[in-house]
Amino acid sequence: MRRRSTARLLVPASAFAGFRFPREVILLAVRWYLRYNLSYRDLEELLAERGIVVDHVTLYRWVTRFTPLVIDAAQFTRHAPGDRWFADETYVKVAGKWTYLYRAIDQFGQVIDVMASQKRDLAAARRFFVRALRQGRPAQVTTDRAASYPRVLDELLREVQHVDARYENNRVEADHGRFKARLRPMRGLKRFRSAQIIGSGHAFVQNIRRGHYELATETNGHLRLAAAFDELADAV
Repeated sequence: MRRRSTARLLVPASAFAGFRFPREVILLAVRWYLRYNLSYRDLEELLAERGIVVDHVTLYRWVTRFTPLVIDAAQFTRHAPGDRWFADETYVKVAGKWTYLYRAIDQFGQVIDVMASQKRDLAAARRFFVRALRQGRPAQVTTDRAASYPRVLDELLREVQHVDARYENNRVEADHGRFKARLRPMRGLKRFRSAQIIGSGHAFVQNIRRGHYELATETNGHLRLAAAFDELADAV
């Protein structure tokens, strides 16, 4: 008589499986790097002072691997963006070459999306808005006077009000400055992928601290980010 086989429930392995350090240490390093103006060597030194000996190359690998995973794990807790968007592109240096970073925020300061691009053209602007529209649809979009924006908005968001008056986009330009301040200790980025990951990670941390996620909502503001990462640890 043949025995009936017993089906096994396949549980996805944790992303931390196989790593020598526990997830608490890895997420602490990722959180500190995204939150504070640190280089990887600064982070290496701070951890060493706490008895955690890990080299800066490993820290880089942690940040690039786990930042997208944490962002994805938090997606279902994210607030919908407001109906007024402010979109613009800034630039960062990657491997000695200027790379563009498209960014958009809403009227409440939530960063809607970030996209790195090697070009600043119609195709890049279209890709950015296609990405951003996954989060919702605005009633009004404010941009600078780049020629690509009216064409993209007419194609994807014909019904919205488009504002391109001078100084109206200062809100997102000021927000660019916060990201640029984060980049200064890094002395430039070495890889294009890093521009996307660090840009998205910085926006993610900023959004949590501003209360745009249903994470650690009952926690004191100064501890919200740490508590949010603790909540997300089981989902990564």
